[in-house]
Amino acid sequence: MFPDPETPRETAFPGGAEAPAGGEMPLDPKLLEILVCPLTKQPLRYDRVRNELVSEAAGLAYPVRDGIPIMLPDEARPLAD
Repeated sequence: MFPDPETPRETAFPGGAEAPAGGEMPLDPKLLEILVCPLTKQPLRYDRVRNELVSEAAGLAYPVRDGIPIMLPDEARPLAD
């Protein structure tokens, strides 16, 4: 059966997380466990404030858009010294 279009739907986020104030979708913690930097193959750190994945080894921060990590070096932001 199809859901009733008159009934509002709740948005479920992974792990019961709520959407950040800025409206970005949170990153799935299970995804973070398996992702590595495409250049160094080292683990990444999730920065919730900036909504990006940080590779300390490469000195890059990869953006997360709508809950999807953009793991392209050309899209990454260089980390400040």
